[in-house]
Amino acid sequence: MSFSRSEHLAAIKARTEPFDFIIVGGGATGLGAAVDAATRGHSVALIEMADFAKGTSSRSTKLVHGGVRYLKQGNVSLVLEALRERGRLAKNAPHLAHDLAFVIPNYKWWEGPFYGIGMKVYDQLAGKLGLGPSRILSREETIEAIPTVETEHLTGGVVYHDGQFDDSRLAIDLAQTAAEHGAFLVNYTRCVGLLKENTFITGVRAIDNETGEEFTIRGKAVINATGVFVDALRKQDVPDAKSIVAVSQGIHIVLPKEFLPGKAAIMIPKTEDGRVLFAVPWHDHVVVGTTDTPLPEHSLEPRALPEEIAFIMEHCARYLTRDPKPEDVLSVYAGLRPLVKAGDGQDTAALSRDHTILVSESGLITVTGGKWTTYRKMGEDVIDQAEMVAGVESRPCHTVDLPIHGWTHQPIPEPNLQVYGSEAANIRAMITKDGALGQRVHPALGLTRAEVLWHVREEMARTVEDVLARRSRSLLLNARASQQAALIVAAIMAEELGKDSAWEKQQVDDYQRLSQGYIFGTPESTLQPQG
Repeated sequence: MSFSRSEHLAAIKARTEPFDFIIVGGGATGLGAAVDAATRGHSVALIEMADFAKGTSSRSTKLVHGGVRYLKQGNVSLVLEALRERGRLAKNAPHLAHDLAFVIPNYKWWEGPFYGIGMKVYDQLAGKLGLGPSRILSREETIEAIPTVETEHLTGGVVYHDGQFDDSRLAIDLAQTAAEHGAFLVNYTRCVGLLKENTFITGVRAIDNETGEEFTIRGKAVINATGVFVDALRKQDVPDAKSIVAVSQGIHIVLPKEFLPGKAAIMIPKTEDGRVLFAVPWHDHVVVGTTDTPLPEHSLEPRALPEEIAFIMEHCARYLTRDPKPEDVLSVYAGLRPLVKAGDGQDTAALSRDHTILVSESGLITVTGGKWTTYRKMGEDVIDQAEMVAGVESRPCHTVDLPIHGWTHQPIPEPNLQVYGSEAANIRAMITKDGALGQRVHPALGLTRAEVLWHVREEMARTVEDVLARRSRSLLLNARASQQAALIVAAIMAEELGKDSAWEKQQVDDYQRLSQGYIFGTPESTLQPQG
């Protein structure tokens, strides 16, 4: 079966036997669980109310990191797990995850010794999974590695190695990996209720957002993997259930490459309010973040707060020789972290970033917390639990060495095609057959017409936003350019999907409204998120 929404939806509706597992949520956690369960040979249905990785899972700092900052807290087990998972992802998805050098510039005499010693411990913990050894840099070597670093009071630096990836591209590849192993997955399908027999959950009620049709899916166990929204589904099960997730917002700004022209990233381990700050080269641009702001409510489309943007702009100016101005900012994006409450803790920095699995009396399995780096381990842990709840045969996990869809070590010369891995050859063949498909949708974007068609035909893209925000990263890399590209993208999609001009116009209008919130200085980019 191809990765077609209509085919997967029809298969879910037509099934008469209960699925072993129904997974609600199509972000990193849900997709990781779907891959794990399907590769064990279990039957799986996954539904996502919006698009795959629409929320937190497409809004990360784009790092698969070993958690070097946890060393100072003495949390060695968390560091070890992250290091193991970082190494596995680099091996299982080499087309998306790769080594990146990070430089910690030192501006005070005592910073060098701590991070020099700390990094050696980090190297030892990494062992064979290490991406490269750390070392102390002189002042001159630090400037050579980061030509735009602020040099006043600079004494030297430390270089260490970590991982980088493309988050929403990995999500799409995980969805296809799960499908290749027999799972059925569908986006724009919302869970609106739980089915129960004798107080035990036996399935879900769902609505196809595209048609409004309601239908039921029966399953031996239901896994709640809805990220910051897990409490809403828990309350459908137990109306007076106490909330377990506190929401913390992290924002990033995207700058042109000249702000960080080298190949190394900058890591500032502790700003004056205790946050870690990264400036990371990504897709020929620079991503700078992140903040850690507690929020009273959550949203599917969160917005950066003015004080968060000011914080990042101020620190860019502090650590880079060139101070970014509002007109330099190509995009501003915000993401919400589901942090598991520990007691009555209010400070998000003190809440758990480890993943948590809860099973209710009626059998609802909730998995939340964690981060992209450990998505695979989260999937393994929750399916171990779900096998017991569902009463199905317990089978070993197969994802430790599982190649993810697109896996290849073959060099791909075209920068825009590298994230497709082994599928790049198929997109290249489309362009060879019809040269017009090689045209870019906008001069400032790498995205071609062929890729847009590929997203619709092979990657379940349903909207202009799906293409410009997640299948490609146009919205994050250059929000204004993506707005101008929306007309062409909508026209290509309308023809391919058989939609009329009214659909096309609505798609463009919807995208213009959404993307305005990613442009620095517009009122929409600094609104309080709406729940």
